[in-house]
Amino acid sequence: MIELVNLTKSYNAGAVRAVDALSLTIEPGEIFGFLGPNGAGKTTAIKMMVGILAPDSGQIKIAGVDLDREPLRAKRNIGYVPDSPDLYERITGNEYLDFLGDVYQVPLKQRQERTEKLGEAFSLTDALPDPIGSFSHGMRQKLAILGAMLPDPQVLILDEPMVGLDPKSSHLLKEILREHAQAGKTVFFSTHVLEVAERFCHRLGIIKSGKLIAAGTLEELRRVQGETLEDIFLEVTQ
Repeated sequence: MIELVNLTKSYNAGAVRAVDALSLTIEPGEIFGFLGPNGAGKTTAIKMMVGILAPDSGQIKIAGVDLDREPLRAKRNIGYVPDSPDLYERITGNEYLDFLGDVYQVPLKQRQERTEKLGEAFSLTDALPDPIGSFSHGMRQKLAILGAMLPDPQVLILDEPMVGLDPKSSHLLKEILREHAQAGKTVFFSTHVLEVAERFCHRLGIIKSGKLIAAGTLEELRRVQGETLEDIFLEVTQ
């Protein structure tokens, strides 16, 4: 579960409000799609949710744990895939996954089983002994996803996770996220691919200039704005 209450972040001595009083609740078992034009505040909001940026004001709870009061406990519940897979290039894929396994205290047997299962699914097993610096962008994206899934977190937060993935891997990722939600866990991801959001998400939120301007199921948004998600998106963001 994710709870955001009046989350606010400004830059340039307050002149630019990147996120403006954002309030959202995403329930267990829910896949929530976060949409908005470039510069709307999606990545800033996500970086606050995972503890990379500190909000100016507001509250963040992850799986019922206040991120500000108990940051380590809250972060243990989060699996995070950033918008750009900038990973440690001089270590191998296996060393990167072992590092995350140690940080999240994943039992050795459990991490080996998940690494083997997800590595084979994403056709990455043979590359894991190699330095990450030799990986293509798509391979790094797959490795970042494996790392986020390794501890089987209560909450998955992904920023444009399908960028750089081939169609087969994108399909596989959607299936994995569905299974994660069906297990009663929470999935929050941003995307520019409206077709994916329309078919895949239980609920959607649209942000513009830091403000949440629409949120709900696709049917709820249709009743107010239009027929397709593209129509709705263009209507509320213009």
